[in-house]
Amino acid sequence: MDPLEDEQAKSPGAVSGILNNPANMWCSTVKHAVVGLAVVGPGLMVMLADTDAGSIITAAQSGARWGYTMILPQLLLIPFLFIVQEMTVRLGVITRKGHGELIRLHFGKAWAFLSVITLFISAVGALVTEFAGIAGVGEMFHIPLWVSVPLVTGLLITIGLTGSYQRVERIGIAVGLLELFFIAAALLARPDWHIMLQGLANIPINRGDYLFLLAANVGAVIMPWMVFYQQGAVIDKRLRKDQLKTARYDTWIGAILTQLIMIGVVIALAAAVGRSHPGVTLNTIQDIAGALKPVLGAAGAPLVGLGMVGAGFLAAIVVSLAGAWGISEAFNVKHSLNLPFRQARGFYIIYTVAHVGGALLVLSGISLINLTLDIEVMNAILLPVVLGFLLALERVALPVEYRMKGLRKLIIWGMSLIIIGFGLYMAGSVLVHI
Repeated sequence: MDPLEDEQAKSPGAVSGILNNPANMWCSTVKHAVVGLAVVGPGLMVMLADTDAGSIITAAQSGARWGYTMILPQLLLIPFLFIVQEMTVRLGVITRKGHGELIRLHFGKAWAFLSVITLFISAVGALVTEFAGIAGVGEMFHIPLWVSVPLVTGLLITIGLTGSYQRVERIGIAVGLLELFFIAAALLARPDWHIMLQGLANIPINRGDYLFLLAANVGAVIMPWMVFYQQGAVIDKRLRKDQLKTARYDTWIGAILTQLIMIGVVIALAAAVGRSHPGVTLNTIQDIAGALKPVLGAAGAPLVGLGMVGAGFLAAIVVSLAGAWGISEAFNVKHSLNLPFRQARGFYIIYTVAHVGGALLVLSGISLINLTLDIEVMNAILLPVVLGFLLALERVALPVEYRMKGLRKLIIWGMSLIIIGFGLYMAGSVLVHI
């Protein structure tokens, strides 16, 4: 029990004296704020990682092709993003078990194996896009691929092997906040606010190419590896049941922030090329920086570069940890960032192999544009599977008092089906055009 609450329980007559004492009230407020900040982290980190290299390129294409009409969908995605991740928070805090472990315990080893192996393939694919984004930034500043990729790979592996979840989280969030430079880029691009308001009211949902890009944005915002990561993170952070409410706030803050960054990218590209060159191709970070150069000038490359480094670096940490946690959980291998290497050897090896594999694919010289397309298809196919497991686990793994009920359950199931529908639509559309 909180010491203040304990004192009040022992001496009810002292309550008014405590509350009327400004010093006591101030100390209590500061204490609760510090405790709340200690809980914040998993939600903010996974959401900042959500705005990864692939998501930024998708948002840039959206702004360049459809201008400000892509802002409202990004805002509407905030509650969708929250409801998915909030379920993972409840499952992790209440059951103290990871997503892969819960699938194994409730649905069997075969389903767990299928789920996490597909996750790992998707995670390695996502790592390729992160490394490619960081390598692209390096090339903008004349750093060759064979220097930037191994350097970043070694740094990421070293951070993961420190034996401290808190340290990894602090480093990840600090680097991830570099993504705020995309919001700065949007403001420096001097968007036309009147045209932007008109774009908010105009959503050409009847256009097939708009609907496809909208589905791509859904796939870019809600990714399967996020579920595995946040559920594992709240366990490694040792969050308690009484901290569940604060953990939800952490997830809300992260969901809002990541979508503001996506909106920043949309606005910047809409202001720069959306009206003058709506058909411009934006497949790489160099394409994005080049498109923004007319409105941002010399500041364009550093702003975009720093934002992409933050996005790619943080996402690489989160994606690889999601894969390592998921596979370790499914095969009942010790898994925690708080354990030394000798006690969780398998977990750390999986984490390391994921980074090395992603780096080797980037250095191999394969077509990264085609590979990115394949990754989008993989995520779109995997998303309905992961969401399906998530909804099922929420029903069978949680005590009755922590399950969704009534109208809330109907709304969340309905929103989840919309997400699944967009995922299947994108997968089908891409496969038809291959």
